[in-house]
Amino acid sequence: MSNNPPSESGTPSDPNPSQWEEIMRSLFGDQADEAIAQMRERGIDPTQFAGGGFPADPAALEPLLNQVRSMFENTGDAAVNPNIAHDVARQAAAQGGDPVVTAAQERQVRQALSVAELWLDAATDFAPSTGTARALSRAQWVELTLPAWQELASPVADSVSKALAQVLKDSLPEGFGDNADDKIGFEISGIPGLPAQLSGLFGADQFNPDSLMHKIGSAVFGMQIGTAAGTLSRAVFGSTDIGLPLEKEVGTALVPANVEAFAEGLDVSLDDVRQFLALREAAHARLFANVPWLRAHLYGLVESYARGITIDMSALESSMRDIDPSNTEALQGALSSGVFAIESTPEQKHALTRLETALALIEGWVEEAVAKSALAYLPAAIPLREMMRRRRAAGGPAEDTFASLVGLELRPRRSRDAASLWAKIEAERGQAGRDAVWSHPDLLPTEIDLDDPSGYFTRQSQQDSDQSDIDAVLASIFEEAEGESDKDD
Repeated sequence: MSNNPPSESGTPSDPNPSQWEEIMRSLFGDQADEAIAQMRERGIDPTQFAGGGFPADPAALEPLLNQVRSMFENTGDAAVNPNIAHDVARQAAAQGGDPVVTAAQERQVRQALSVAELWLDAATDFAPSTGTARALSRAQWVELTLPAWQELASPVADSVSKALAQVLKDSLPEGFGDNADDKIGFEISGIPGLPAQLSGLFGADQFNPDSLMHKIGSAVFGMQIGTAAGTLSRAVFGSTDIGLPLEKEVGTALVPANVEAFAEGLDVSLDDVRQFLALREAAHARLFANVPWLRAHLYGLVESYARGITIDMSALESSMRDIDPSNTEALQGALSSGVFAIESTPEQKHALTRLETALALIEGWVEEAVAKSALAYLPAAIPLREMMRRRRAAGGPAEDTFASLVGLELRPRRSRDAASLWAKIEAERGQAGRDAVWSHPDLLPTEIDLDDPSGYFTRQSQQDSDQSDIDAVLASIFEEAEGESDKDD
């Protein structure tokens, strides 16, 4: 029972009705008056929100209202809610602390990256990237790379949203939608953690299936991508070391806090660890900067995978049942447990295999370039190389999050095979010949080449011979057609 004294009308007086009205209008916008009127028709009086266990101070509801507002606000056509992704990523990055980059760390990182470029000049024909060299905090890494994570997840998120909408449409009565006035009322009632006084709050909001599922899917993927990106920010060393180009304008960067945490407990000096990681970062950057089609190729494989996604609604309902929306950690845990139960088609499995092969080829090339450039200067490069191989093969929580949600493997499991293949190519054709393989996607080695590196040149010769035969046949056809044209003239 409310402790507020009754007003002249016989109802408990609101300690600050203007604040409640302000919250209602911020939530409903232009539809606030209609929403409040409908609430009163349902017997819900906003001025009585301070009673019945509701907080007397409306500001206490602000976190909950912000969550709901962020989830259902207009995000345009975005398949991943950028506001949710950003907020969750920053929160995840800040867990355990996020030290500010000091002037000394900035200087050390820039020097290490500069030295790395000099050493790499002797290990590859690719020119240095023209991007900026930076030292980043974890929050800065999130800001720098989050747009790429959203782009990476958007094809999958869009397919999942469409699949959700189709499932919802299939559950509607036959003929629903034939009438332009047919709408679905979305009412947040019975959700654990939501006060009873708000059970009819969203009855005024009407959504069609596509709009509703788009908003829900966008919010879900926003939280998922934010969680993964924020978690990765506490583990990555730079902007390229996960194997994907996360900047459109390729540069180099290291995260000093993560580099120093990695070096703790190793029998290698921090300076050597930093220099080794700077070499890897600079080598990745050179590859992405000098192979302009590579970024589009990788993201295209993700898009190919995203086509035809199906979901198991029973798994979705089971994962989300009894989850308190105000408990962010519980919600994120549910979303990380394979909530969409995606079933890969043969075409999708083929795209994933090609993606894994491409990531392995990138990692293998970087390994060879770094090993060659560090051989004369960094004795610790060999054990550090092996340590990085194991780290990349094992992955981590954030990489597992992506895999469980959308089936995307960001781990180059076959980097050893790829490194052996690149070494054989260089031994046969030299450094320039090795780097020339990246001149066109059709020249890239395949999974078969990783299985049998020694047979790569035989297969390439056969492929060149077959292409020559095709070219000869086409030339003959064109000559014959041209001759017939001359006769007609």
